[in-house]
Amino acid sequence: MKDYPKISNRPWKVVKSKNILKVGPWLSVRQECVELPNGTQIPTWYILEFPDWINVIALTKDGKMVMVDQYRHALGETHYELVAGVVDPGEEPLHAAQRELSEETGFEGGEWQLFMTLSPNPTNHNNKSYTFLATGVEKRREQHQEPTEDIHIDVMEPEQVQQMLRDGEIIQALHAAPLWKYFCENA
Repeated sequence: MKDYPKISNRPWKVVKSKNILKVGPWLSVRQECVELPNGTQIPTWYILEFPDWINVIALTKDGKMVMVDQYRHALGETHYELVAGVVDPGEEPLHAAQRELSEETGFEGGEWQLFMTLSPNPTNHNNKSYTFLATGVEKRREQHQEPTEDIHIDVMEPEQVQQMLRDGEIIQALHAAPLWKYFCENA
């Protein structure tokens, strides 16, 4: 039961649009002139076009959480994260999530469900991030990392992951939000 007010969609009118940058399959930048419903025009609005992303809250048959740690160059730091990746063109998010979990950790199988959908930044990102909950996964193969990946697997007790959230050790916002939701619903 939804007991909050319904909002109405109030889209902006696109007066002019042009692509100004394309960097491989990962990033495009579009510049638009837009008009708000009240008639105000914003002559320069930038939209960052990314593919959709996925991440996975993976629980083993004995209830442990499959986490990874990896270096993130933009911050110059290594942190714990969920398994995550990009949805390839034409790929369904669920398939991307299953593929990434298998490639990054070797864990497969289990029961899968869409757990949460977020917008990384609706102000200027056009993509969504889909979090899947996979329960009963098991290690079936070795990791298959791409040459650009240096991912370490950590299978942890849920209490450890929850403590890392409390301590600010999981800083990727698109991973922390679904983990907080998971722990709120499974307290």
